[in-house]
Amino acid sequence: MKHSLNLIAQLLTQNQADYLTLNWSGLRYKHTTSVRATLIKNYKPATVNRILCALRGALKSALLLELINPIDYARAIDIKSVKVSQEGSRRVLNQNEIDALMHTCFSDLTPAGFRDAALIALLRGAGLRRAEVVGLDKKDFHHHGEIKICSAHPRVERTVYLSKSALAIVNDWIEIRTLTDGPLLCQVNKSGRVVYQRLTPQAVLFILHKRGEQAGIKPFSPHDLRQTFIWDLLNAGVDISTVQSLAGLSNPATTTRYKHNFRTEERSC
Repeated sequence: MKHSLNLIAQLLTQNQADYLTLNWSGLRYKHTTSVRATLIKNYKPATVNRILCALRGALKSALLLELINPIDYARAIDIKSVKVSQEGSRRVLNQNEIDALMHTCFSDLTPAGFRDAALIALLRGAGLRRAEVVGLDKKDFHHHGEIKICSAHPRVERTVYLSKSALAIVNDWIEIRTLTDGPLLCQVNKSGRVVYQRLTPQAVLFILHKRGEQAGIKPFSPHDLRQTFIWDLLNAGVDISTVQSLAGLSNPATTTRYKHNFRTEERSC
């Protein structure tokens, strides 16, 4: 919710306010509809609805504290949620799409280009979840490609290994990032300087959306890269238990469901 409220505050004030300094009681219908319209352009329906839920919650708190009158409150929250497709957005990226994404990052010679290439290499090459990839510290990554992951789903540690090509991409980023302790994937400010502050899961969405548009490929989510990783393992004949271990899946039935869904998609293509 904090990330969602911060995003709203930044949208409304051009990055001048955050969730603590924005005057939430001053928001009116023109502000909330503007936020909704901007979000729809940049995020998927489920993400938009989550952020709008945070917005409604902040306005309700203002109402309960008698900081906004009931009429202004009712008008401000009179914004519809975005319809989410029942089919979901599950898909597997093909090699041409992955190549286009990486080419887009390689064409950007700023630190952000190297970081974004490393981000995609980790999501695609290790099947990490968003929370896992932003939670990685420099100490969790070893130069020969071993990555130690402490996951909350399930709450256990696991070890994954990057391919030589993915390892080279991450090492290129580390050369620019330097060996300083802290988060593996850092923020890069507008002047191109590396800032040793952790990326947020929301920032990962923004980066992938931006790179996907630049590459001219069909919209995809971070989880689609994870699913691509799982699909490649299953398609290569790796046994279910190994896939479960590498992907950090707590239930073997979940892995089996991935296999069934992807086989169904393959037959329909």
